[in-house]
Amino acid sequence: MDTQRIVALVIFLMSSFLLWQAWEKQQIPPAPGKAPTTSATPAPTQAGKLADSAALPAPNAPAVAQTPVVPRGQRIHVQTDTLIAEIDTAGGDLRQLAFTHHFAVEDKSRPFVLMQDQGEPFYVTRSGLVGDGLPNHNTVYSAAQTDYKLEAGQDSIAVRLESVQGAVKVAKVFTFHRTGYVIDESFEITNVGSVPLSAFAYFQFLRDNAGSGSNLMGVNTFTGPVIYTAKDKFVKVSFSDIDKGKENYPKKATDGWLGIVQHYFVAAWLPEGNVEREFFINNKAGDKLYSAGIILPTGSIEPGKTASLTVPLYAGPQEVDVLAKLAPGLELVTDYGWLTIIAAPLFKLLAFIHKWVGNWGVAIILLTVLIKAVFFPLQSKAGRSMARMKVLGPKMQKLKEQYGDDRTKLNQAMMELYKKEKINPLGGCLPIVVQIPVFIALYWVLLASVELRSAPFALWITDLSAKDPFYVLPIVYAATMFVQMKLQPPSPDPMQQKVMMAMPIVFTAMFLFFPAGLVLYWIVNNVLTIAQQWYINRQIEAETAAKGNARR
Repeated sequence: MDTQRIVALVIFLMSSFLLWQAWEKQQIPPAPGKAPTTSATPAPTQAGKLADSAALPAPNAPAVAQTPVVPRGQRIHVQTDTLIAEIDTAGGDLRQLAFTHHFAVEDKSRPFVLMQDQGEPFYVTRSGLVGDGLPNHNTVYSAAQTDYKLEAGQDSIAVRLESVQGAVKVAKVFTFHRTGYVIDESFEITNVGSVPLSAFAYFQFLRDNAGSGSNLMGVNTFTGPVIYTAKDKFVKVSFSDIDKGKENYPKKATDGWLGIVQHYFVAAWLPEGNVEREFFINNKAGDKLYSAGIILPTGSIEPGKTASLTVPLYAGPQEVDVLAKLAPGLELVTDYGWLTIIAAPLFKLLAFIHKWVGNWGVAIILLTVLIKAVFFPLQSKAGRSMARMKVLGPKMQKLKEQYGDDRTKLNQAMMELYKKEKINPLGGCLPIVVQIPVFIALYWVLLASVELRSAPFALWITDLSAKDPFYVLPIVYAATMFVQMKLQPPSPDPMQQKVMMAMPIVFTAMFLFFPAGLVLYWIVNNVLTIAQQWYINRQIEAETAAKGNARR
């Protein structure tokens, strides 16, 4: 097999793999999620040891009634410089959470909604206490006011909800901060009775599987629960594994956090300190509804005393630098695929360039140039091999005419020609194969980085994570691919020639739906490859001409 065939095969397989990933992500609709209707309401029980399954506030506890998953009460509206939130007094939980600096894909004038109890995905938080007479996620709280807004000069605002049940007075407090996506959720528990009180607090997410997409070929960006502990590290739990009862995750630890990730965004409970905690994940809350949460002890509370427990909730974009400072391993929620070891440094380099140029599109261009420069020696070797093959084109065509359809004799003659001209037909393959992991890693960086979401480049490209609205970049890509193919040695096989000529058309049709940032990367890569190959071709032609003159 000659170099042209091998190179074409390698490029085709690599490109097809990348193209299928993006096509599958962009075109396959999300798996339908059914609107939740009913759920078993857990009955409070005496929580003994943390490992006691009866202490779980999730649907492992005996059902006492069939009630709506999230009963509706009075809504409390909260707005900061980064968040728009709604808390319901029925349960005292977050029922809606939107971002002021990130916008909906279908309408850039509307904030992006991460959590909501109406529509898809159904996605809310639930929290409460486990123990006799203690408030849980069905308890109705009282609130002093229903509207909160972070004013100029304020660093934070606190939303306080209260409930009195028997000998226990409980306040649930949400503290929102300026310039960030961390919400501190606290329980203040006052024992107004005459005997000591012991309880556990649970903090959980309730979500359906809408938006989880397809797992075809295992390349779709992951959506679902995740857990991190120092012992087990980063563990993903897919919705499909939960449905099959095959979920595998650490149940107890003295450190770690739990969250739910989706493309670009994450919400995670981040308990502080080395306190024993229990994790739970299940699908018993309702049809296509999944629970994922953490249980923490509040400790023993003596009569007349108050105990408090605070767990930070991060709900926001997957900004790697921010996440790495909040909790160990939290930055791992950014899904760079199976080449994270290469992709993570590439993103750091891309972010470093962006700090200097202030434009993610320009940063992509410069990063592509740097990568090309690093691989220049390898690419030069591959390019020289292809250029020399191109010079041999006329001689190879004569061999084909001479041997006709006798493939065995034709291949033997071609190998003799390679030996005579001192050309290794595999010489251009290894350099290309070595670069494939880097190109795939960069592809994932551009696909997974929330920083590129809604990031403008220039002119009509106002969102590098969305497709080109006028399809200019895909057309430019097609032109560069066509020129690049013309610089390569033609295949002696007519069928291969037809396949290669069809590739620009097929790839362009798929690129029409690709994020502009990805198309920009491939255009720059192609342009640089064209320039390099043109220069090498001229060198080889000049060397060949010089050898011919010397023989005369």
